[in-house]
Amino acid sequence: MPTHRELANAIRALSMDAVQQANSGHPGAPLGMADIAEVLWNDFLRHNPANPTWAGRDRFVLSNGHASMLLYSLLHLSGYDLPLAELQRFRQFESRTPGHPEYGCTPGVETTTGPLGQGLANGVGMALAERTLAAHFNRPGYAIVEHFTYVFLGDGCLMEGISHEVCSLAGTLGLGRLIAIYDDNGISIDGAVRGWFSDDTPRRFEAYGWHVIPAVDGHEPEAVEQAIAAARAVTDRPSLICCKTVIGCGSPHKAGTEQVHGAPLGPDEVAATRESLGWPHPPFVIPPDIYAAWDARARGDALESAWNELFAAYAADYPQPAAEFNRRLARRLPADWESGSRAFIRATEEKAPNIASRKASQNALEAYAPLLPELLGGSADLSESNNTLWKGATEISRERADGAYRQ
Repeated sequence: MPTHRELANAIRALSMDAVQQANSGHPGAPLGMADIAEVLWNDFLRHNPANPTWAGRDRFVLSNGHASMLLYSLLHLSGYDLPLAELQRFRQFESRTPGHPEYGCTPGVETTTGPLGQGLANGVGMALAERTLAAHFNRPGYAIVEHFTYVFLGDGCLMEGISHEVCSLAGTLGLGRLIAIYDDNGISIDGAVRGWFSDDTPRRFEAYGWHVIPAVDGHEPEAVEQAIAAARAVTDRPSLICCKTVIGCGSPHKAGTEQVHGAPLGPDEVAATRESLGWPHPPFVIPPDIYAAWDARARGDALESAWNELFAAYAADYPQPAAEFNRRLARRLPADWESGSRAFIRATEEKAPNIASRKASQNALEAYAPLLPELLGGSADLSESNNTLWKGATEISRERADGAYRQ
């Protein structure tokens, strides 16, 4: 059985080989986060490579999207429809491995990431969706919605203002199935971040109301495993795991420096890194035993089959909620959508009022919200001004997850 180190080094090797072949990319974060990713994906993540859209899966978001080869390596190794040839075409026109992950391009990519902090915001939204769906559809003995949302993020994500807004909201709402893992390596593309980013990140997130696990050795698998297990056990608050890592871990001459952040290692350093890691295999070669240890298809199929059995029993006992759940998953409009929307259009055309656009927007919300039980909305303390709150909309809160609006 391959060791943790060998499994993590498979990520490192594929990442540095792909970046080197493309002569473009970011090898530092994949090399630095490989140990964390190996533990999460092999020991915790619920997913099925054969069905990337299985409803019961955990969600994984790479907010530091420049580290895309980390995600592509994970998808390839665990059995998704992402063949080695696509990794060899990293950053090439019309490949399925663009420079930043793109939703709809690569199987297993949950959301497009690139602008720093955006993926973290998407992760908060996914965690809120999980909590709302669970409140709408779970019944005693039938927890059909109970997945986790995991987010990898770096210093750049936390520097962006959007991270303050969404993480404050996540703490206020108590999104306990959101787990963010911070790659605390202290290096950006311009060098050490201490000159422009000196926040006390653990205390900042504690102030938001998060559960924080500081100073985890991101290269020690047992420490990472214990931290993730502890985060999963806290259900009333989101969790931040602060992992101390070395950017470009394994590179003997560039690790820990900005030189490994956003540029290929170079042929000589790639060779030296192979030797440093004890990885004797040629570029893009993964031994069969390591592929076998990474392959998540059988486990994923078993997880999905168990969920399908649970949902079948749920559908037998609660046929109407099950039908509504399936409708939403299929992205179908409700049966009364067409008649209801046509009635609103006719009434609007008959009156043809001369009103402000925000009032017209409110009228549309008032008409369509009763037709769309999945509609969620909100406003940053401006509901009275922008008219985004519709009649009958109940508030989403820590205490009430089945609401539809957040002020």
